[in-house]
Amino acid sequence: MPETLQRMETYYAGAYWGPRKESPEECARRMEVMLASLLKSDPSFSRWFKPARSLKESLKRPLEPLHVPLQQWIQGGVTRSDGGLPMKDLGYSVMAWNGERDEYDDSDFHVACGGYSPWVNNACVFKLPSKGPNAERVLTTPVLTALVRSMAIAWEPDWAVAMSHTHRDVVKPLQVERSPYVAWVTYLARHRGTVPPLPAPVHMESVEDKGTLIVLTPEHFTAANSTHVELAQRVRALLDGAGLLQPVTP
Repeated sequence: MPETLQRMETYYAGAYWGPRKESPEECARRMEVMLASLLKSDPSFSRWFKPARSLKESLKRPLEPLHVPLQQWIQGGVTRSDGGLPMKDLGYSVMAWNGERDEYDDSDFHVACGGYSPWVNNACVFKLPSKGPNAERVLTTPVLTALVRSMAIAWEPDWAVAMSHTHRDVVKPLQVERSPYVAWVTYLARHRGTVPPLPAPVHMESVEDKGTLIVLTPEHFTAANSTHVELAQRVRALLDGAGLLQPVTP
């Protein structure tokens, strides 16, 4: 893969779970846990702002990491029909931005939670910085591991991942729909089964009693590095063989 493509590689982190009926209050409790944990991960995750018509207006709308304001914010994100009627079975959808004006060095997250329709996927997805001082800190194994751990503890997803969009595009043709990706940092819920022994330099650690974090390499994982991609493929085959990568079903 050309070196120019490596420089263009961008990253995201996401946690995914199937239908789960939860109230705005329950979603707010989970959001509160995640925001508190993110404070310890990186300075760029220490403050968040609600979307507005402009960046200037958004900076006047800080996200208060307290239960009641969070509950009200989430409740306001209820999915509505074309006629404006609440469709609670489709859940709640909210977004926040960290206030960095440089579009290459900012982060934001989108949470869809509380949906319990069979057609709903709940998720928490972070857009991560790609270039600049924040990116230099965030796109490292320790910070991405902490981020995925924060999402796993707060939202109790079926699976979660931190990976590059390029790597995702490379392996997507091999994916079964709704099945977990295996990448730089992967989380698998405990109910999926026992993670088998994995080859070096892969590191595994428990996330409380909820599941397992799998970190492929302490290096900066990139799809431009064939060794990294081959390692991910080997680990994916082992996890699939152990039955841990079954699709999420309603």
